[in-house]
Amino acid sequence: MTSITAQSQITLHFELALEDGQVVDSNFEQAPASFRFGDGSLLPAFEESLLGLKAGDESSFVMTPEKAFGVHNESNLQRIPRSQFEMDLEEGMVVSFADMSKNELPGVIAEIDEKDVLVDFNHPLAGRTLTFKVQIIEVEESA
Repeated sequence: MTSITAQSQITLHFELALEDGQVVDSNFEQAPASFRFGDGSLLPAFEESLLGLKAGDESSFVMTPEKAFGVHNESNLQRIPRSQFEMDLEEGMVVSFADMSKNELPGVIAEIDEKDVLVDFNHPLAGRTLTFKVQIIEVEESA
């Protein structure tokens, strides 16, 4: 039976859960996902945890923030004048901004006061330890 290598095409079910067990993302109730190792579908540490697994294997990995979506970075919090927003804002809402290169950059409204809005540009899962659970359905060597 073929083991997962850096040349594999992998089909799997996966689940991402927070430390308290709350499921953030899962496809166990849906069709399995397929991807080619190294294609950017998964973060590198998530891919590395799959190396050596075979079809039929089930496993669970605890991913620290450093291996998952990074640590929460205070410099990714920005205060923006409230006058720059032409919409009703609520804390927790995700707003799309354009960076200097005109790329889309999502930010979470963290705090609103009379003058300013505090926007968090960290990934929503930054600073979180996650459990990555997998069930390998199929492993093929890609050409």
